[in-house]
Order: sequence, then C-alpha cells, then structure tokens
Amino acid sequence: MTGASFPDRWPTRRARWRNVWAARTAGWGPSAREFAVQPEPRSIGSHARGRQILGGNLLFAGHLIEAPGAVLWEVAPPSAAFRDECHGGAWLDDLAAASHSGARKLAQDWVFGWIDRFGRGIGPGWTPELAARRLIRWINHAPFLLAGREAADKDRLFRSLTQQTVYLSRMWSAAPEGLPRLEALTGLISAGLALAGMERHADPAIEALARECDASIDHDGGIPTRNPEELLEALTLLTWAKAALTEAGRDVPRALTEALERVVPTLRALRHSDGGLARFHGGGRGQDGRLDAALAASGIRTPARTGLAMGFARLSAARTTVIVDAAPPPIRAASMNAHASALALELTSGRRPLIVNCGSGLTFGADWRRAGRATPSHSTLCIEGFSSGRLGPREQGGEPLVEGPGDVWVDRGEGGGEHRLALSHDAWVATHGLTCFRELALTDDGRALNGEDSLTAVSPEERRMFDYAMDEVKSGGIPYQVRFHLHPDADPELDLGGTAVSVALRSGEMWIFRHDGTGELSLEPSVYLESGRLKPRPTQAIVLSARVLDYTGSVSWTLAKALDTPSNLRDLEMAAPQADP
Repeated sequence: MTGASFPDRWPTRRARWRNVWAARTAGWGPSAREFAVQPEPRSIGSHARGRQILGGNLLFAGHLIEAPGAVLWEVAPPSAAFRDECHGGAWLDDLAAASHSGARKLAQDWVFGWIDRFGRGIGPGWTPELAARRLIRWINHAPFLLAGREAADKDRLFRSLTQQTVYLSRMWSAAPEGLPRLEALTGLISAGLALAGMERHADPAIEALARECDASIDHDGGIPTRNPEELLEALTLLTWAKAALTEAGRDVPRALTEALERVVPTLRALRHSDGGLARFHGGGRGQDGRLDAALAASGIRTPARTGLAMGFARLSAARTTVIVDAAPPPIRAASMNAHASALALELTSGRRPLIVNCGSGLTFGADWRRAGRATPSHSTLCIEGFSSGRLGPREQGGEPLVEGPGDVWVDRGEGGGEHRLALSHDAWVATHGLTCFRELALTDDGRALNGEDSLTAVSPEERRMFDYAMDEVKSGGIPYQVRFHLHPDADPELDLGGTAVSVALRSGEMWIFRHDGTGELSLEPSVYLESGRLKPRPTQAIVLSARVLDYTGSVSWTLAKALDTPSNLRDLEMAAPQADP
C-alpha cells in the first residue's frame, strides 16, 4: 500500500468534509443587503504588481504563469501555495492599486467568477484563513467591485459575503493556532461589523480574538516562530480589527490594546534604517512602506525595545543598524520554517542593505528552501560541514529544525564611543566541544563595526571532546568559515593585494572590510532569496576561512566606511529595476 496510511488521511479528509458542509449550509439563511459601515481599503497593494497581473503575468508564490486574458480560475495552479494565493484574493489589493479601468474589469470578472465556480461551498478556497483573507479584501474593495455593475451582481456579492461570514463563524476555531487563527478572527470581526445584520457573529469573535492575543503573542511582543515578517502580519491584522471596532463604535478589548503595545516596540527594534525588516527564520523585509504604515496605524508611540526583541539584539548609531539573532531557534511546530542562524547579523547603512542573510528559499523549491535554512546561508560563523541546527524528519507542515543551540548567551555594553554586544552559543559543544563566541562593537558615529568570532573549548570535559574531534582530522585542525553575505546591490572588490574587500553601495558610500590576518580572505558566490522573484538573485559573500588548532581559534575583523565617505551623504538614487516581471 502506498501513500499516507488511513489514520494519516482520515483527519485531513474529515476536515475537508467539515469545511464543505459548513460552507454549503452557510448559504441557507437570509442574506445581508447593505453595509452597516462604509468600507474603506486598509490593505495596501502594489501598482507594479497590479499592472503585471493586468498584462497577464501571474506571479504568485514564486511561480510565473503568462496567461493574457485568461480567467484566473481556469489556470492550472503549479503548486498548492500558488492556488492558495489565488483563492486568498490578495491580488485584489494590487489590481485596485493599478488605477486602470481594465484592472477593475479584471477584478470584477475574477471575483464574480469565483462566486459562480466555488460559491456553493466547493473548491480549495474554503478554509478559515483563506475565507477571512478573501472577505477582508472583498469588503475593503466593495465600491471598486460594484462600480458599474447591475443590481443582480450586488445581490450576488452580498449573498457570498454573508455565506462566507456565516462559514467563518462556524469554522474559525479550525484554523491553526497563531497567525492563521488571528487572520480568521479578524476577517470574522471585519465582516460581522461591516455587513448589516451580521453583528451577532462579531461578539464571539471579539472575545476569541482577545483570548488569542494573550495566547499567540508573548509578554515581550514576540511570536513562537520568531519570524519578523509574520509578526508584522500579526500587527497588521490586529490594527485592522481595532479599526473595525472603533469605526463601529465598539469598545476595543484591553487584551487587543495590550497586544499592540507589546508588538509595536518589538517591531521597531526589528526595523532596519531603510524601513525594511530583519530577514530571519523565513521572513522577508516586507513590502516597501508596509512596516511604517502598520506602525503608524497602530497609534502606539512606544520606542524600540532596548533589550532583546523576540530574541534579536539591535545596535544602532547614526543611520547604521545591526540586528543579530541572539536566541535559540524556534522549536517543535513553530520551527517548520526556522533557520540555523545563531549569532547571524545584518547591517544596513541608511537606505542601503549591506550585510544580509540569504533569506527564505520557500518559493524557489525544496532544495533552495533547505539551503536557505542552513548556517552557511547566514552571516555568521559555521564549522565546515556542521550547521548550528539540523532538519528533522518531514512532518505534516514541513521539516522541523532540531538539535539547535540550547543556550544562547548575550550581554550588552556601552562606553568608549561604542555600542557593544557579546554573544555565544553551544551548538557545537556536543560534536566538537567548542562554544562559539561573537563580539561586536558599533562606533557612536555608525561608521565602523568591529568584530571578533571565535571557537573555544572551555571546560575540561569540552577539551576532551575537542581532542576526540581533533583525532578525526589528525593535525589539520577543525576548519570553519565566517561569512558576510552581501546585498545584490552592493559591489565588492578584493583590495590591497587580497587583504581587504572594498564594497561600494549605490548611495556612493564605500565600506572597507579588513581582518587580522589569522584567516584567509576571499569573495565567494552567494544568492539573495527574495520573495516575489522568479529565481534567486546572484550576489557575493565575504568569507574568512580558518582552522581551530588548539583549544581556541579566533578571527578579528573590521567593516568601516572609507575615510573619504561623508557621514551625511544624500542618497537620491532609486533602486535598480527588477529583472523579473
């Protein structure tokens, strides 16, 4: 017998039939006929993506299908993620942003086409989180969708909105805990308060959202996945829920307000100086402007968290930001997209990312996804052949990260014209008897980051383990590399006879990387894994290679602006045009 066993298939099959039954029976009652509150678009779309869609270039979940004039629901989806993006309806934000009459016509055709094909409770779009995502967009853009349509189409739209609202009221609890459930409840609250006659569905959802805020967002404003972009999604949903309650004249639950007060300073600490998010644990930088828009919409003015923010440490001075992964990786179910990124850093100067991590390969296929999660894909130290975490056997939902560091230590310091961090993790104690240390110091003017990376066998027991590891490699020592992945827009060049690397940014800044001569310096090919692209962007990485020959091995380095680089450079050059459609 091949495939999943009966016990494995039965929960999935049962959940699917529950969704079908709930969706079909949800359409049996009376329908809302008007809005109780005039809809206003809250979700932000991309004008460029809207024009791409209008031109027939369907770029969803990393797949491009060229289908000019095609009906979306007649396009064969190349992946489940592509299919979910279609049924979630976020593309409606982009078409609305395109400011073109053809975009409105296409959006209307696709939305009413969905009602015709799937409105009877069939198809893959009937899951709580997808229904909520779709409901929010359809309500937000209802005037856009109804412009120029007949009264019969208005009735069709309201019948479908009512059906999906009733479905959500029955099925929101089936959404996975965390972000999917927050989305389901936000969608139900938005629809319950926006549609006349649906208010009875809002009250239980408001109470449930208050409970979910306490369950999903910890006391420091973080979430279990430690994914900064997911935390931004959570903030966005909570601000939408708060806005819906306020506009309807309802009280905002204290738990919701307190969750916003916890999340906002955490996200401010994870914001680089260019307005993008730190890219860790499967998260990207976020759509341009979305982070700042969400922070402003929250109404919370609390500054960035000064200690660890969701396990990340931040150094900032002038317009230079450094963000470091300074905590153990997520565990168990929360680790399905987690990365082996202990002590990895990112550095941004003004509007220009300089040192990055490769990012999530989720939309580029299984091989890129695994590669992006490994330690060599991050700007940190890695013992050759040994990531700081290992992927476990595949489970429902993905491959968990296992055997990561159990103890990550961090200490902050100020003084002497520097902001300092000292960090360590124990991921290689079990295999090599070696603890990894990283010391960083950012000068007060933001012009230089000084660092030292080392591996040390501390205790007598760890030294015995190191001796065993050395026996395996004879006298060659334990090889390791410290990598600094560069953003694709940075232009590096080996300099000074191969003893330094000059990195030019599009702003006109020049940064110089030097080291103490202990290791071997090289430039190596790398990639930048960016969602919304068809393929990885090629780039380069600065690599320091060395070996541990005794109980301690270390390399020291400096990344500093060239002396003739002004401190207040006007950066007016626009980003380079994207090669992908």
